[in-house]
Amino acid sequence: MAAVDFASLVAAILEDYALPITGFHGVAHWARVFENGMRLADETDARREVVQLFAVFHDSRRITEHFDPGHGQRGAELAKAMRGQWFELPDEDFELLYLACAGHTDQRTHPDVTVQTCWDADRLDLGRTGIIPHADYLGTEVARRRDTMHWADGRASFHLVPDWISQDWKVDLATFS
Repeated sequence: MAAVDFASLVAAILEDYALPITGFHGVAHWARVFENGMRLADETDARREVVQLFAVFHDSRRITEHFDPGHGQRGAELAKAMRGQWFELPDEDFELLYLACAGHTDQRTHPDVTVQTCWDADRLDLGRTGIIPHADYLGTEVARRRDTMHWADGRASFHLVPDWISQDWKVDLATFS
């Protein structure tokens, strides 16, 4: 299977992105969720490509920074529409991606470690909104660890923008400030 061209994929997603890309649910959030997910996957053995794709799709179809019912389902549907043109996944992995996107705000836990890793990666970034992640709302052991929560919350609370976004995803957030 060919690796995902995230620069092209993110550019295609951003063509119809309704919110400011520098907002609470924008590209820097996606990148931190991506990094959180990779850190978690190192220990959970989650399917890494699913976690990576979740990071860019889960909030990709929000229409408000606040209460936005159905945005996860819309992100899942976008992933479905882009599958085959912008990325490939085996059916089993795509089902996990779809479930992770669709359920990330309405469901608390999932028995599949990949789906749970996706959700934990997102929840570990709540500090960007002033909410401190709580271990009771995280499903994987590695996400509930104090050192993991501290690391992720520090990055989120200070709105860290991973420097690789401009090179790997070809998005220069400075031009949108």
